[in-house]
Amino acid sequence: MKAVGFFESLPITDEKSLQDVEVEKPKAMGKDILVRVQAISVNPVDTKQRRGAPPAGSEPKILGWDVAGVIEEVGNDVELFSVGDKVFYAGSVTRQGGNSDYHLVDERIVGQKPESLDFAEAAALPLTTITAWEALFERMNLSIDPSANKGKSILIIGAAGGVGSIAVQLAKLAGLYVIGTASRKETANWAKDTGADKIISHYEAFRQQLEANVDYIFCLNNTDQHWENMGEVLAPQGHIVSIVEAVENQDLNVLKNKSASFSYEFMFTRSMFETDDMIEQYLLLNEVSKLVDEGKIHTTLTDRGGPINAENLRAAHEKIESGKTIGKIVLENDE
Repeated sequence: MKAVGFFESLPITDEKSLQDVEVEKPKAMGKDILVRVQAISVNPVDTKQRRGAPPAGSEPKILGWDVAGVIEEVGNDVELFSVGDKVFYAGSVTRQGGNSDYHLVDERIVGQKPESLDFAEAAALPLTTITAWEALFERMNLSIDPSANKGKSILIIGAAGGVGSIAVQLAKLAGLYVIGTASRKETANWAKDTGADKIISHYEAFRQQLEANVDYIFCLNNTDQHWENMGEVLAPQGHIVSIVEAVENQDLNVLKNKSASFSYEFMFTRSMFETDDMIEQYLLLNEVSKLVDEGKIHTTLTDRGGPINAENLRAAHEKIESGKTIGKIVLENDE
């Protein structure tokens, strides 16, 4: 089958950084389903993986952790899906990704595709939506019921990116007052369009831009850069969640007097460690699919990047690495 992979870590400007390859079509066994890939989305994790350690052995590493497609085959232990089902998911970073004609994935981290979206629109959602959902409703322990969050506020740092675009929508759905950060007019407008109540700059001190402290902070951009700013504007007993690893050793004591807490969100944790609650992502994605079909959540697709091939994926990676993308970039296989 056709796929796009890499054999060595190279700058995206090098034509060998991502290559069109032929690999063996996988077979579904156990709890795996084999999906005929219709569309994939590109995320920062793709670029980080490509720039990281090269694949071991002679097989290419295939990236791509946002997929929408149709089930071609099911393993003998599959209980949740049938051949022909239309699905969407993010997959597991410890396995081959979905930048290919067919892709194997564990059924417990897959959801039924929203009926109201085409494959490209659906492929824009899984990774970022799982990340935002887990951060808000599991790490922060928020309720999706707006009546439970009356008067509460959240600051989303990087509100116009892939995760930010869906986090704003989910936070508004949960009844929070949403403050987003943006650095350009177009990103500020996008964040407002997705539901942000107020926009501030993440290049200026937060304190002077906010009328009051915030109850929650979701950091999607440079934990090190924003650490002191976050500690200063977080309300007593507040909570910070970040998806960005800290390079420097940060002082947790800035949270002590406020009895505040900090946690990371990594949406691949369940699949990476095969936790007992892996099926929570199946349930999560199905709930999101329902909310999409009810018109309560909207796709964050902004860029249809053409067919899934090495040239188009290199262009998508270059856009992601620029740090200036808005929403999600999606590529599509032929029907």
